[in-house]
Amino acid sequence: MQITLAFLALLSTALAASRTTAPAGAITVGQGAKYTTLQAAIDSLSTSSTTAQSIFILAGTYKEQVVIPARKAALTIYGYTTDDTTYTKNQVSIEHSCSQSGCAATNDGTATISNHAAATKFYNINIKNTYGAGSQAVALSAYATQQGYYGVGLYGYQDTLLAQTGKQVYAKSFIQGATDFIFGQYGVVWIDGSVLSVNGNGYITASGRASNDASYYVINKSSVVADASGTAKSGGVYLGRPWRNYARVCFQNTALSNIINSAGWSVWSSSDTRTDSVTFQEYGNTGSGASGTRASFASKLSSALAIGTVLGSDYASWVDTAYLS
Repeated sequence: MQITLAFLALLSTALAASRTTAPAGAITVGQGAKYTTLQAAIDSLSTSSTTAQSIFILAGTYKEQVVIPARKAALTIYGYTTDDTTYTKNQVSIEHSCSQSGCAATNDGTATISNHAAATKFYNINIKNTYGAGSQAVALSAYATQQGYYGVGLYGYQDTLLAQTGKQVYAKSFIQGATDFIFGQYGVVWIDGSVLSVNGNGYITASGRASNDASYYVINKSSVVADASGTAKSGGVYLGRPWRNYARVCFQNTALSNIINSAGWSVWSSSDTRTDSVTFQEYGNTGSGASGTRASFASKLSSALAIGTVLGSDYASWVDTAYLS
């Protein structure tokens, strides 16, 4: 066993790679570069060209709000890191403070990064909405299909990740929040090998699926933990509640800590339950939060969902499968 563990540790180290210089052809952002903000670099790119484009961000904290418009070409945005296999070594942060209580009228308008471009990939970038508790404050707003986020960190409190439309993957990443912090209406989302860090009693997901459409949130081979702040208490957190009546969410093969309430899932509110057509599923979860008498409107699957079933059989054509568990 010791030999096996040593070999696995060595293999993991060998697979890890640093990304401290810009890939060939990438536009560079940072001190001393042509562009000092990500938004300026985005604005310099053609939205009509069909030639793939890329941006590399030097280490640092960038205090800005970024909007990526719809475009025809694939776009990849890399962050400086000494280990591109994990979010733990990220050295690039995009930060902004905005909420619906003051600076914007819509969820998308509050986002630190609002991404409306299909065929985009983000690697090793922290995206933070620093507003805190009290109002909707989105870190990442994802409004297009075939978006992939690898080794990213998403930080917020309420409505951290708006996964609104299209097919999306989040892998080897970190997602922080307390209230409805993974939400949206039409997105088909696969979250894989990631850490969901809860910084307050509340609800992890809030699916806004309003009809029997393709929208699905699947959390696969991940972990749900209390944030270092210690504000999430034992039994104080639910896997999700239905923003709309056809909410559809699955947690599978995921480690659930004791912060998860034994009921697992919640109604929207006591006066407006919205549970008549929900699909709240679990399979193969572990940890003390995986036990208990679940809500009557939840169910257990007989087998795990396959990524190809959720995202389509062609998922490998746009997903960076090296990041999947």
